[in-house]
Amino acid sequence: MLSQYHRLDLFLILINSNNITIMKKLLILLLSTGLLFSCVSKKKYTELEAQHRKTKDLLNTATVKLNACEADKAAANARITSLEERIAELRRDKEDLIKSSKDLTMLTKQGATNLEKSLESLKEKDLKINRLQDALNKKDSVTLALVTSLKKEVGLDDRDIEINVEKGVVFISLSDKMLFKSGSYEVTTRAREILGKVATVINGKPEFEALIEGHTDNVPYKKGVLLDNWDLSVKRSTAIVRELQDLGVKPGQMIAAGRGEYVPLVANDNAENRAINRRTKIYVLPKIDQFYKMIEDELETMATEEGN
Repeated sequence: MLSQYHRLDLFLILINSNNITIMKKLLILLLSTGLLFSCVSKKKYTELEAQHRKTKDLLNTATVKLNACEADKAAANARITSLEERIAELRRDKEDLIKSSKDLTMLTKQGATNLEKSLESLKEKDLKINRLQDALNKKDSVTLALVTSLKKEVGLDDRDIEINVEKGVVFISLSDKMLFKSGSYEVTTRAREILGKVATVINGKPEFEALIEGHTDNVPYKKGVLLDNWDLSVKRSTAIVRELQDLGVKPGQMIAAGRGEYVPLVANDNAENRAINRRTKIYVLPKIDQFYKMIEDELETMATEEGN
């Protein structure tokens, strides 16, 4: 038989146990030992009941805390997962930045190389431009010197003589009333004096050519073998060429041309204007073959420099 205290301990275990199997076994044990039919004092029962409530409250409190801890743990795990994903993303970003940095470095090097090539190309172009500018300056200097020489030789006292530059080419314009008699293509004595001074300048420039260009007014002309103003303008031009040849200018330096009435300076509407349009222009210009030779030499020089 169990003692009274042993039965009491079993009873406390019974009321504090949450395991049904244990409770059943204890209940059978108590019944078999007559514990349930033993007398327990009211005071002792009250104490046991209070202890039971206290234990149950502690259990409830612990359960609440456990649930809270479980919730905190789940939240912490979710936070850890989120942080791990963020760390992985940052690592990928870091790798991308490293790759971009390498690519940028390569691009920067390539850009620097391209910039250097561009600067070299600009330097070459500047050099070519400077050469062309020097050539133009030289040409302008020659043109100015030629104009000065002609003005010095021929003079500017006569209003029927014009010495100027047209499209980079030096020319002398002589009025026909000074060169020829009306309706004639025979050179006057006065004209021979002026042409002698022109011949002096041309002879001093063997690298130049002289283009003699005849012009007429629009009054119809037909006399002897001449059919029209075309014939008259060319005939007067060839007359000047022959005169310059007699004055020592080489025939190979001269070109005879006629423009007839088709390039007037002013309208052929009165006698004064028609007199202005009747003229002979003598252009002093570089020889065409020398000009092309200069261009070919420059192109060859450029090609050689580019090849180096």
